[in-house]
Amino acid sequence: MNISETEAPVRLIAKTCGCRDKRKNKVTYSIVDSYHNLCLDKKDIIYAEIAASDTLLKDVSHEEDKKAIELEIAELKMTLDLMT
Repeated sequence: MNISETEAPVRLIAKTCGCRDKRKNKVTYSIVDSYHNLCLDKKDIIYAEIAASDTLLKDVSHEEDKKAIELEIAELKMTLDLMT
């Protein structure tokens, strides 16, 4: 049986880490276990990543982390634009 909608929206937690990448800090995501999380659409995951990053941005105080999160949000939104 295919499920087209989940019972609850996709829940992700966004975190910043000192992982070295092309930029100084990186945003990482953890999926909070929910029902039927294997039936997620790519767009649903990207929307959830944007929402998690927005939540993280409200709580961040370190300037480098803030820049990394803002860049991540911009890249995710650009990815959505390319998908439509």
